[in-house]
Amino acid sequence: MAGPPTILSASATPTQKSFSSQQQQQQQQQPTAGSANNNNNSSSNNIAVSRISLDRDGSRDGLQPPGAPLPAPSLANGGRNLSASAVTFAPRASSLNPSPMPGSFSSELRSQLNLSRAGSRPDLFAALDKLDENEDSVQEQTLSHLREALSREMKIKEGSENMLEALNTKKAKQTKEQRLRVEAELNSSNQRIKDLRQKITTAQRTRPAPTTPTRGRTDGLLQSTGLLRSPPSASRSGAGSDFDEPTESPTFVLAEILQALEVNGMTPDYYVSRSNSLVDLFKRHPTLKYDLVWSTFGLRMQVMLLSESREVVAAGYRMIRYAISDIASLRNIRALNTDYLVTWSLIKDRKTDVEREQALKFVRAFLDVKDGVREISRAVVRTIAAVAEEHEERLRPICLETLAEILVRDPQLLIASGGLAPLHEALAEGSYKASESLTAAFLYIMDAPQRRKYLRAGYELEVLFTAFTDDLSSNEKILKQSSRAIASALKTWSGLMNLSMFNFRAIRSMIHSMVVQTGAIRETVLDLLYSLFRIKSPAWATSFLAGRRLTTYGRVSNLRSTTSKNSQGEFEDDGGEQNFAEHYTALLLAIFIKAGMVPALLKLTQDMENPTLKRKSTLLVGEVLKLSSRLLPPSWSSKLQLLPELFTAAAKLKDESHFVATGVVYQISSVSRTLYRSSPTAYTPSVIPSNNNIDLGIIDEHPKSNTSMNFDDATFRQLIVDSNVLNSSNYSKWNWDIILRLIEGPLTNGKRLEEAVKASKFVKRIMSFYRPFKYKFSETKSSRTTQKYVRVGCSLMHTLLQSSDGIKYLSDNKLLRQIAECLAQCDPTSGLTAQYPMFSKDRLTDTLCGGYFPMLGVLSGDVKGMQMLDRWRIFNMMYRIVDLKQRPDLIKLMLANFDYGLQGHPRVLLSKALTAGTKEIRIDATNSLRKYATRPRMNAHGQEPGDSKWAIQLLVTQLYDPEVEVCATAVKILEKACNTKNNLEYIVECRPALDHLGEIGAPLLLRFLSTSIGYHYLDGLDYISNEMDDWFLGRNDAYVGLIEASLARSFLDQQDDHTNRISVFDDEQEMEADSHVPPHFYRELTRTQEGCKLLSDKGHFDEFAATIREHGMHSDDAEMLVKVKGCLWAVGNVGSMELGAPFLESCDVVEQIIQIAENHEVMSLRGTAFFVLGLISRSTHGLEILSEHGWDANTTPTGISMGFCIPTELTRLFSLQPWTHTPVTAIQLPETQKTETARLPPMPSRPRSESLIKAIQAEEGGDNDETRRVELDPDPTNQRILELIIDLVNMVLYRRARNELMQIKSQKKALGFRQPALFRRVMALLECHHYRLADRSMIVGLFEKSVLRAVVFDEDEDGGGGGGGGGGAEEEDGDERQSASEEEESEEEEDSSDDEQRTERQRSISDPTEVGLRGGGGGGARRSFGS
Repeated sequence: MAGPPTILSASATPTQKSFSSQQQQQQQQQPTAGSANNNNNSSSNNIAVSRISLDRDGSRDGLQPPGAPLPAPSLANGGRNLSASAVTFAPRASSLNPSPMPGSFSSELRSQLNLSRAGSRPDLFAALDKLDENEDSVQEQTLSHLREALSREMKIKEGSENMLEALNTKKAKQTKEQRLRVEAELNSSNQRIKDLRQKITTAQRTRPAPTTPTRGRTDGLLQSTGLLRSPPSASRSGAGSDFDEPTESPTFVLAEILQALEVNGMTPDYYVSRSNSLVDLFKRHPTLKYDLVWSTFGLRMQVMLLSESREVVAAGYRMIRYAISDIASLRNIRALNTDYLVTWSLIKDRKTDVEREQALKFVRAFLDVKDGVREISRAVVRTIAAVAEEHEERLRPICLETLAEILVRDPQLLIASGGLAPLHEALAEGSYKASESLTAAFLYIMDAPQRRKYLRAGYELEVLFTAFTDDLSSNEKILKQSSRAIASALKTWSGLMNLSMFNFRAIRSMIHSMVVQTGAIRETVLDLLYSLFRIKSPAWATSFLAGRRLTTYGRVSNLRSTTSKNSQGEFEDDGGEQNFAEHYTALLLAIFIKAGMVPALLKLTQDMENPTLKRKSTLLVGEVLKLSSRLLPPSWSSKLQLLPELFTAAAKLKDESHFVATGVVYQISSVSRTLYRSSPTAYTPSVIPSNNNIDLGIIDEHPKSNTSMNFDDATFRQLIVDSNVLNSSNYSKWNWDIILRLIEGPLTNGKRLEEAVKASKFVKRIMSFYRPFKYKFSETKSSRTTQKYVRVGCSLMHTLLQSSDGIKYLSDNKLLRQIAECLAQCDPTSGLTAQYPMFSKDRLTDTLCGGYFPMLGVLSGDVKGMQMLDRWRIFNMMYRIVDLKQRPDLIKLMLANFDYGLQGHPRVLLSKALTAGTKEIRIDATNSLRKYATRPRMNAHGQEPGDSKWAIQLLVTQLYDPEVEVCATAVKILEKACNTKNNLEYIVECRPALDHLGEIGAPLLLRFLSTSIGYHYLDGLDYISNEMDDWFLGRNDAYVGLIEASLARSFLDQQDDHTNRISVFDDEQEMEADSHVPPHFYRELTRTQEGCKLLSDKGHFDEFAATIREHGMHSDDAEMLVKVKGCLWAVGNVGSMELGAPFLESCDVVEQIIQIAENHEVMSLRGTAFFVLGLISRSTHGLEILSEHGWDANTTPTGISMGFCIPTELTRLFSLQPWTHTPVTAIQLPETQKTETARLPPMPSRPRSESLIKAIQAEEGGDNDETRRVELDPDPTNQRILELIIDLVNMVLYRRARNELMQIKSQKKALGFRQPALFRRVMALLECHHYRLADRSMIVGLFEKSVLRAVVFDEDEDGGGGGGGGGGAEEEDGDERQSASEEEESEEEEDSSDDEQRTERQRSISDPTEVGLRGGGGGGARRSFGS
């Protein structure tokens, strides 16, 4: 149970504790109270300082039994009351990597009561002194402190083991030093544990024997020969604390705990505490579960699961769940008749939620075992489905997730058990918050024909659109959840193909609802369209939707400058790399255009009632037109751009709608023009093919002079006055837009600057604002609105550097001197200190102090600025700050903001950080080289490209860094730099050695293949032939999983857009995850003539084509599907290169791929073929072949294909036809998935009213009711009971059948309610038919609890009906409980722990030798579940 949460409860990091300190702590453990307390406190403090706490309190893991109120002393000390029957301590599960419990959706079993979890171990052992009054207090204190030390060492050992597990997941070279330190710590800890155990064992041998019962039915449980067996006592019982259990072997402790569990008549607290100890034992010794003797262990579990206390039953489920090891253990568990117990537990009311939750976790544990779903009973699944149908049920979400998992693993079982209806209902109503997970289960089933046959075509996923078509039952929350589920479905091939059936019926209905419905439905559909088409709204979209005019958003130059940074690299030579996400977006766009999206949007644009909706739809029309011109072939986009419906309405001059349509035309035209101006280009990177591309956006990187600098004197002076700088010294009243305009305009002229300096206080006040010790700029809180001060400061530095007057003024100003003084406060060798340094961590985070570093970065990009920085020794202080490594945040700011375009101190500083910094600093420094290596830079005068070779040399050096993360970062940057041919050739000239990086360096080596120089370099290393054989024999298939994972990530919903967030870290956006697809060996090989010749000589392409031709249309073998996908990707990558055209001509493989894309039964393989056709269309010859077969793609103005290939007729691709549905009646489950194998005879359909019965009898000439009556049971009362239970399914007869059943129960004349045979027949009905949860609870509640006990213990072997097989004791106990069953009337379960003594007496009637794994025959356990 839960122990006191001390500082030792968190796992320590063993590598941070020295061996000498451990030896000292071990020597200080003396058996005196005072010294031990002092030592313990000091050691706790040491651990608290030197170790990392992961704060996973082990005290929360475990079932908390109901306990008595805490006495005053315990409350004062924060402890909890300990009874004589249960002493428990913190479990040992808190670790760096805790072992996950099987089937768990929560790592803890919560208590029904709010028990105090605070306390300390001295408090606990003080309580033990009160319990063991006969023991010597000094000896007890000695044991207490020894246990304290053992507990501490056990936690150190656990931390070391978990650290080793964590290190095993990393590269061996990377973690060699850490591993050695951890292993040394583990060895020393093991030695100390051994010594402490010996001391504890010696001290315990002198303790008197207790009087608690010691032996029972577990005498022969496990072999423990040669071990001293001390019986459990009040202070050292089967509860097994962290201190007691390590003193004995796991086998002995297991036997001891089970022996303690067989004691009768104890409180629930007693059993729960020991069950928690057993769970802890299984956690510490995972292999112990394989040595269990199930005939005896199972008996203990059965007894606990039949307890009257809900906490004891929950603890029993938890114990048996942790005992699960493999499929054989599941069969052993089911042999204990747990199907009946789980069903009984799940149908109870909410008062027993702790029991129901553990029963559900127990069922979920079956799913964690391989083929464990084959051992889940149909009866259990039906019960879970009944719980999932209840909307107010707390366990409903967990039940829905469980049903979804069963649907994925075994659709037959779920559908045969009626579990599909709750999933349908949850998707249709949209109230389930995780609807995407349920949708994913259906999408998985629909992918392959073997699974798809269990679902109905065109029905399963269309329930997602219910929220959009039913305006009355929809609200905004439900609409949002449904839209997320629809988006997830439309981003998968199985969902897209199924929703496009019946001429895009589902998509058309959603678009139609956008026009017909009003309110939130329209807004949600529009948002869904934005998400599906991956449209990122421009920066001015918010203002436009708010009602501002488009002409107020700024000039074209300003719009372009806002996007220049994000568009850098647009014109890089990507080597024809395919953007699969945009290819899929093109297909989605074509589908929605086919379904009538554009006319529907045009109707919304003419809606005058909601101006915001009108503007939003207008903006979407502009975005759709822009997307279609870029992604779709001309045959699609040319018709779309005409907007015939809108212009037809605008041409009707006599109609009043003419004015509205004309206004819409104008709005769409304005939006389209603004979109064009605000985007860098309308085409993909392939527009400008070049080898030495210059990033045109770089020219605008620094503010430059514009035509507005030529103001006349009056205008210039008026602007200075309007800035309000001269009128007020309060910077918050200044007009910063005018200030920025002045700084970037007229002040770049030396004369204007001189006038502003000498004739007014304009520049002086601005410079005073930025001085650190004026505490204006430096004390301003950092926010999005205050970032304008940083921008103005950077522009001011740049402007002052443009003229000699500005340079002189900046040199003489106190600004740089004060910044240098602030840096000196962070340099320990400078001698300057401050109580609150200007560049402290808190100030850099909360204020604009970090804005000084971008200003220094502007100065570092100019020769004169470098001289000023050198004058104040700023670089010297930065060198020392980098060397001392005490301020990584400050170092990161420097590295991120300095300009390394000039040779000088910044590059030296960067080199020092690349080699001498910590791992994090080295990674940040490596990322700082990204923009210098991947894009050509302008020199200081902005005339010619700067040299990027120095950055490439530094990156090549980083490939030999001892940390793998640094090497991986350098590889990614170099791989992107290879997009430029000159960079690629220079990287090859550097001849980097990448053998030590393994898979990390493979992408860079593949890029070397794209040039002849790189090919010959790799050929000399014998890399190409080895790699080619490796790909042909296995890597080609492994690439399938890699590319599909990459595609899945790219199709996920985009994260929140932070592009408008201003940061002092300029490269933050560039450090995002690389969106490039994984490189393919055959693609890179085909880039050169030498590679094509080698591919032709090897004959690999012919092998790939033959595999596609022979096995392309197969859908049965999963391994063959993966192989076909691998061959498809290889053929597509070869065909995407212009040099690969001869390979496509040599065979008809393109026709085969088109056949797969249009007709294959597996939807995911269709998607793979679609993407492969897009790759083939990248080459001119491939596009010609596809055009002959009815596929087309858009091209650039120069005729280069963009690779977004779609069929001219969408119906060819979306040709999925309705399949033959397999009904529920045709599904045959195996015997292992049935609880009751004997089926009742079928009941003929009976009339619903007495009048109909009489009419039929009269027509047939007599009373034939007896001839039509089917005998379900020889006893007439039992026969009537079964008929009434069957009638409960009929809603017409429901009330009468329920009342009659309650009447039979109340008259005490039905002996069947005590008969196990009738109970089994009723369970067969509940297993095979649908009953609501309340009805199941009522039906099972009719029977005596003794019946369940008899069924669980297999005491109904005779199968008779006269009172069941429970025996005389069962009859007596049934009579004793008769009055209680009358009062509850089967509506509620009896209280949890009011009759424990009677239950223990009933347990005694069972002979443990009869509860084993019985074989043969049709009786016993074998009959109950048919295995």
